[in-house]
Amino acid sequence: MAERTIEFESPHFLHSLFADDLNLLRELGRKLKVSATTRDSWLKIEGAEEQVDMAARVFADLETARRKGAEISPHSFRYALNAVVHSRETGEDQSDLIHLLSIKLLGGGSRPAVFPRTENQLIYLQALEKNDVVFGIGPAGTGKTYLAMAYALEQLKNRNIDRIVLTRPAVEAGEALGFLPGALEEKVLPYLRPLYDALNDMLETSEAQRFAENNLIEIAPLAYMRGRTINRAYVILDEAQNATREQMFMFLTRLGDDSKCIVTGDPSQIDLRPKGRSGLLEAMDFLRDVQGIDFTEFNRKDVIRNPVVARIIQAYEKGRKDGA
Repeated sequence: MAERTIEFESPHFLHSLFADDLNLLRELGRKLKVSATTRDSWLKIEGAEEQVDMAARVFADLETARRKGAEISPHSFRYALNAVVHSRETGEDQSDLIHLLSIKLLGGGSRPAVFPRTENQLIYLQALEKNDVVFGIGPAGTGKTYLAMAYALEQLKNRNIDRIVLTRPAVEAGEALGFLPGALEEKVLPYLRPLYDALNDMLETSEAQRFAENNLIEIAPLAYMRGRTINRAYVILDEAQNATREQMFMFLTRLGDDSKCIVTGDPSQIDLRPKGRSGLLEAMDFLRDVQGIDFTEFNRKDVIRNPVVARIIQAYEKGRKDGA
């Protein structure tokens, strides 16, 4: 048995390393098979020597990130823990927490900054920097659309682009909603509501209203992209799995000068019939090797919603595979 005590300058700083959540300390203890106890400004780790070393490394990574100004969240704590476990099990180093938090988007006022929370999210944001067209492919809750919008808003606020165009196909999720009364905006609002929700989460209400009033952020159904050439803009297509082949080709050819395109979708949630009509599936087949286009693929390990969502995805993947 080995024992190590790590002291910090204050209880507040120590508690910030595990997001002031003792359940995270217990999670570390279970995963590394150590006992982790804290009182005042010290942390005591007990267990097999190798396991104690791993736990100490987790806290060293957390401390470095915290001293460089990062806020430690439950997600970043788990990332630091999983990175150490991954390194031990595979012999391969995963990006450390500082590398993960090297990209910071937005923030200010009452809205927190946006950071990538997983390795694939970091790869995704790096792809957005380097390519004109980026596909974010993967299950619900992996941050595909949220990060795309945060990145586009950062570029807009820095005046690297003139506007953002957000669009998605108007396809019901497996049920017919029938005739929707009202003007065009009222008819398409149910389909576009998730995009509005994400915007309101990232921007102060007054700022979001100013952007909308000045036509700096446009939200429209996919069908209204036809015939347009969009310059100096970021164009985001959400729920792309429900775009038909014709719509996807039309959308990808709207890009004008100094514009970029971000396409997000989940091939497991195609509502088109037959599913082979999906333009996302065709694009994944045709565009893999085209210069300037990148595909980032997410999996259940990237899910950042309630942890049960990742387990639901895993169960469905297994069930569908067994039933295939």
